[in-house]
Amino acid sequence: MTIVFFIKFYKRVAKQKKRGVITYEKRWMVSLMAVAMAVSMAACGKSSGGGTENAGSSAPAGTTAAEAGASGETQTADAGEPVDGGVLTISLSSSPKNLDPVKYTGTYESQIIGSVCDTLVEYNSSLTEIMPSIAASWEVSDDGKEYTFKLRDDVYFQPGQYQDGRQVTAEDIKYSLERSHELSAMNRLDMLDHCEVISDTEVKCVLENPNAVFLTALTDAGNVIVPKEEVEGWGDDFGTHLVGSGPFALKEFKLDQQATLVRNEKYWAQKPHLDGVVFRPVSDGNQAVNALRTGEVNVATSLTGEAVQVARDDDTVKLLEMPGLHVSYLYFNMVNGPTKDPKVREALIKAVNVEELTGGVYQYGEAVPASLPLPPGSWGYDEAVKAEVPTYDPEAAKALLAEAGYPDGFDLNLYISNTPTRVKMATLFQAYLQQNLNVNVNINTSEWGTFSEIGASGQADVFGMSWTWYPDPYFFLNKLFYSGEIGSLGNGQGYNNPEVDKCLENALLTTDQNERADLYKKALALIVKDMPGIFYANENVEWGVTPNVQGLVQRADGKVKICTTDINVWLSK
Repeated sequence: MTIVFFIKFYKRVAKQKKRGVITYEKRWMVSLMAVAMAVSMAACGKSSGGGTENAGSSAPAGTTAAEAGASGETQTADAGEPVDGGVLTISLSSSPKNLDPVKYTGTYESQIIGSVCDTLVEYNSSLTEIMPSIAASWEVSDDGKEYTFKLRDDVYFQPGQYQDGRQVTAEDIKYSLERSHELSAMNRLDMLDHCEVISDTEVKCVLENPNAVFLTALTDAGNVIVPKEEVEGWGDDFGTHLVGSGPFALKEFKLDQQATLVRNEKYWAQKPHLDGVVFRPVSDGNQAVNALRTGEVNVATSLTGEAVQVARDDDTVKLLEMPGLHVSYLYFNMVNGPTKDPKVREALIKAVNVEELTGGVYQYGEAVPASLPLPPGSWGYDEAVKAEVPTYDPEAAKALLAEAGYPDGFDLNLYISNTPTRVKMATLFQAYLQQNLNVNVNINTSEWGTFSEIGASGQADVFGMSWTWYPDPYFFLNKLFYSGEIGSLGNGQGYNNPEVDKCLENALLTTDQNERADLYKKALALIVKDMPGIFYANENVEWGVTPNVQGLVQRADGKVKICTTDINVWLSK
């Protein structure tokens, strides 16, 4: 009841604040929360998370989240024989900033990059096996430091301004991977030392040390293969003139408007059924669903809020739902400001009712409450560690803050992207801290590009975002908490624990998954004791789809794959 009451207030004010700093009069928040808490007490403390907020409202056709599994997949049914033609329009919840693979920081860019470019190897749709892509096969040395790839000989770049559609060779692999190693904004290939060209169709990748996730890292959109001529010819503008060897070529990229792709007639895997694909940013979920109804959009990704329920109830729209590999969180500054004090961090955690907050943010079953910085779908997840997370206790929170020297509270700057879900979460977080700790939270919103720069800079007192990747714990724990990632978006808040570092490093030196899982579980427990943030939700993957979309496979990582060796989306007539 508390959250439901507060959300009504939120809806009245959120529309007025799209950018900049959101602040509210203290008297409004105090009186609001006082009334809301009185309502909650009258309801005997029941959490606002109802049936759909709890386990498993996520997979289609009555399948629960537990039954589907985090690496499961859902698929649109094929309606007869595939036909060629048509343009698939996909909505993204935020605008991509830059399509240069070494500069991208969000899923919005990766959706486009993955349709234009190929990686050396690729995950299957269930995220359980690494499959060939440009590399037809590979061998690993006994010491685990050398990977030798044999390439297909029928892969060609799309024609661009500076090359005419030449064959992809080992030199391109060397150039692209070493470029990622040197320039990636997210350290997506930090384990690589160098590459050696053996022949036009054979290349050796040499690692600094054995690394169990190297092949998985190669599947990331930041490590796609691109032609040197186009990169150097366009310079800083390569991000708007991306060229690769994927199923579709980038025809035009208009920032904040759309990316237009056309079929690559020489794609090596199979001829795409579609004539082209359009990616269009639509930040409002209800607008995205309306666009599905009118046929302006065929696939609406990252649906949240009321839009999810609207899509569920609309017979003209298919809603694909499945548990995602996803964590939503608030990350505290570990180096500067009040939050460098562990007592302050513990107080902030104890001041927020996570279950209630999650129920308020995700009122339509789009997520379940969380407590750990690793999703349950990862094989490094440890349910037992949840007991170490501080629980909701406002009085204890006040006492801790007084012990830390802040009996009267302080000001805190929270940074988020300007999506409705983040703004809703931030507004509730603001109210909890004001009511329970007299901490004044200033909410700073911006578009994704600006936010990601702030998040990586270490300037934020707190920043709120989400993280989704692959089932391997490396992509969460190493990227968010390894000291070597300080200065990147993952660890922009400066988390540094040598004991955690050691666990994470050792987990990469063995390929035995059980040994790796034990090390990651140990690291997870240590991280939780440091209280770096509030990890409040595991979101589902929520897509709205028009009935004429055929052959689309939903993945737990949220990636939209349109044409691969085993997927070829088409539009029925």
